[in-house]
Amino acid sequence: MDTFLTKLEYTQIIQIIESYCKTYLGKKQCNLLLPNFEPMAVENCLSETNEALNLLHQKGSLPLFEIEELETYMKILESNQTLSLKGLLALSKFLQLSSSLHDYFYQDENFDLLPFSNLTPYFSNIYSNPTIEKNISTKILDENTIADNASSKLFALRKNRKSLEMQVKDKLNSYLHSAKFAKYIMDPIVTIRNSRYVIPVKEEYKEMVKGFVHDTSSSGSTLYMEPMAVFELNNQINHVKMEEEIEIQKILQVLSATLFPYTSELKQNLNLVGKLDLIFAKAFYGKNTDAVLPQITSKKVIEFYKARHPLLDKNIAVPIDICLGKDYECLLITGPNTGGKTVALKTVGLLLLMAYSGIPIPCSEKSSICVFSNIFIDIGDEQSIEQNLSTFSAHMKNIIAITNSCNSNSLALLDELGSGTDPLEGAALAISVLNFLKNKRLLHSFYYALSRIKRICFSNYWF
Repeated sequence: MDTFLTKLEYTQIIQIIESYCKTYLGKKQCNLLLPNFEPMAVENCLSETNEALNLLHQKGSLPLFEIEELETYMKILESNQTLSLKGLLALSKFLQLSSSLHDYFYQDENFDLLPFSNLTPYFSNIYSNPTIEKNISTKILDENTIADNASSKLFALRKNRKSLEMQVKDKLNSYLHSAKFAKYIMDPIVTIRNSRYVIPVKEEYKEMVKGFVHDTSSSGSTLYMEPMAVFELNNQINHVKMEEEIEIQKILQVLSATLFPYTSELKQNLNLVGKLDLIFAKAFYGKNTDAVLPQITSKKVIEFYKARHPLLDKNIAVPIDICLGKDYECLLITGPNTGGKTVALKTVGLLLLMAYSGIPIPCSEKSSICVFSNIFIDIGDEQSIEQNLSTFSAHMKNIIAITNSCNSNSLALLDELGSGTDPLEGAALAISVLNFLKNKRLLHSFYYALSRIKRICFSNYWF
């Protein structure tokens, strides 16, 4: 599957769609996106994208913004453990995002929801809890700071600490600015070492200041000393700080506990937000590239009008019309080298894969597709030294796999069928393969070098 998608350049389209996603959740969903091969699933995907385009037109952009990865925090919640300030703040922002998405869809009471039947389940199942969100966001200022009023006890402790710190600073400033001690001081500043308030004393006068040395400057000329006069106050401050930390842990435990009952709802939100982000990324891609959503037909018919390869510059690429299944089931493309034959084959395959994934495609609005159960390709040089396969052998290996696996609801895209060997033998082989596919009633498209066409009789094929 990966080789098949890579050869048709589907993976490059996925990278483009990923760039339109706003969150890591949408990007993860995008990287898992694969084409559907069931008609109902394809129809639902296209309908979701169509509804997203209509919502963008009526309501504007979805209120999405990047959020921190939350899986680690969810595991902590699931085990009923206490979240950090950072974790609680991240989940609060996620709840804010969830509420914004819910309001985006439902805030207008007169808005008609009936045309959005595919998107309604996503929005309606988003869990929001403004009370918890506000409770966390008002108590946690940032990932390193909790508000003073997070609890009455924390408020009292911090008020007491500030009072003690003012007393310490006043006493130390009296040392710094007194006539007695001024000559002993290196710089008239109060600083902190080892969580203690200290003053810088000249090394030669250390005996003149009674106290404790907590640090020394790199030159050794300055000692950072805690005078005995502030020793007890520093002890009291550190004791209050310890009580603060204990109180903060209690606050974090209480805030975390408010989220414990809603772990499953939050996990569901992760999935829903990711899906909405991806759906609207597809819609933004379609809007920005003037791509359209094709019609789905129950008949085994492909009709692409003014189609172009989505990875080519739309101002340079020459649009093509390709129809299969109406008047003929086999399409042969001929022409000189670098004429665009392989690009035409890849365009058909890639546009189908995009449509099967709900991604708008660059073609006219009257284009239509059917949903094949399989798309088979044989494109490019598959020569492999490791597997001892020549170009011809590698192509034959692919052809054998296709003929063994295809059915009447398959599409085969064959590039230079029968190449890599004697022209006459290759032509005979190509006719045999095409007759086999014709009898299976496949739709198939392929091309040959123009010089080889002259040697083949295609009496039963339109080209």
